[in-house]
Amino acid sequence: MDKLLARFLEYVSIDTQSDPYSKSTPSTEKQWNLAKKLVLELHQIGMQEVSIDENAYIMATLPSNMEKDVPTIGFISHMDTSPDFSGSRVKPQVVENYNGEDIVLNKAKNIVLSPSYFEDLEQYKGQTLITTDGTTLLGADDKAGITEIITAMEYLVQHPEIKHGTIRIAFTPDEEIGRGAHKFDVEKFGADWAYTMDGSQIGELEYENFNAASVKIKIEGKSVHPGYAKGKMVSAIGIANEFLGLLPSREVPEHTTGREGFFHVHKLKGEIELAEIELIIRDHDSGHFEARKELLKDIASKLNKKHGDCIHLKIEEQYQNMKEKVEPVFHIVEIAEEAMLSLGIEPIIKPIRGGTDGSQLSFMGLPCPNIFAGGHNFHGKYEYIPLESMQKAVQVIVKICELTAVQIQSNGKRKKS
Repeated sequence: MDKLLARFLEYVSIDTQSDPYSKSTPSTEKQWNLAKKLVLELHQIGMQEVSIDENAYIMATLPSNMEKDVPTIGFISHMDTSPDFSGSRVKPQVVENYNGEDIVLNKAKNIVLSPSYFEDLEQYKGQTLITTDGTTLLGADDKAGITEIITAMEYLVQHPEIKHGTIRIAFTPDEEIGRGAHKFDVEKFGADWAYTMDGSQIGELEYENFNAASVKIKIEGKSVHPGYAKGKMVSAIGIANEFLGLLPSREVPEHTTGREGFFHVHKLKGEIELAEIELIIRDHDSGHFEARKELLKDIASKLNKKHGDCIHLKIEEQYQNMKEKVEPVFHIVEIAEEAMLSLGIEPIIKPIRGGTDGSQLSFMGLPCPNIFAGGHNFHGKYEYIPLESMQKAVQVIVKICELTAVQIQSNGKRKKS
């Protein structure tokens, strides 16, 4: 596992944070630094048809080593890290033979990764953990996925006795800001289906995700001297508070789980003359999702009647629940599940409380379930990943390639046992 660890540590040292306010693709120039390195490395390990386009989308091929035709499958991960927390100057810490106790991430700042708060740590006693130093995120989302895919491809190149069909891999920019699939060339990729290696803890296997939209609310007010403001002042800040007060107070991320949806306000700023709110809407159920959008429109309409036409509401669709596109080809989920079981991994099949490139790609004609990459506590200073989970992810990729070659006919249907 030394090479796996070294590869991962090298990738996370490269800052690839994306920027939701940028209009370019990739949204940040620094994503090219990792992209160019990955292209070189793919050539070095023996991949073929390695390409990178003007938007930093990387694709490569491992040709089939079989005489018969079998489906072409793909594996996809993203290069960028979340804009929610710094990804600059990442200094990972390697904790060998974890003893199950608190891990001091940063003594000077008293930042501690504790199993008393993060209970998942308890299942990794005795393993090797990679953590942050408490000042940045780690970047396992999704540089772990990239590491696992490249390591699996290298293993297959070095072990031609393992039979597999044509395998396509891709690395995308800007997934963390919802644009990872926007300029993905599905036809060029040429796979019958694919898997994103972008899940969390070991065993996760997901084919359901949120329906998602982003919302921007602009509120215009009128500033008047407060001593003479009666009947004249219109406080944009006050209306913003009124608007938020009309949202269901318990339907927020910190009070929901499973398939429960939410409203999440992630930006709020204002003065008397202008206030701005940014939030996201999430729900697995399409009917509930539509109802959430209608609620926002109704609130805006009522407050506009009350205060004058001062509220401007903009709702933008982001992605849909991929379940609709994956269920008709459910054998692709069953293959991943069988691969995990054969390796002694208990599959955790559950809906994603988020989205991946795979959710958009599924609606672009590339069914794309999501598989664990192994990390925990993404997008923050408490992020960590067990090295053993990454190793298992590599093995799952290899096993999926094997099973597809053995079980799936050229027409895409699973052979009857």
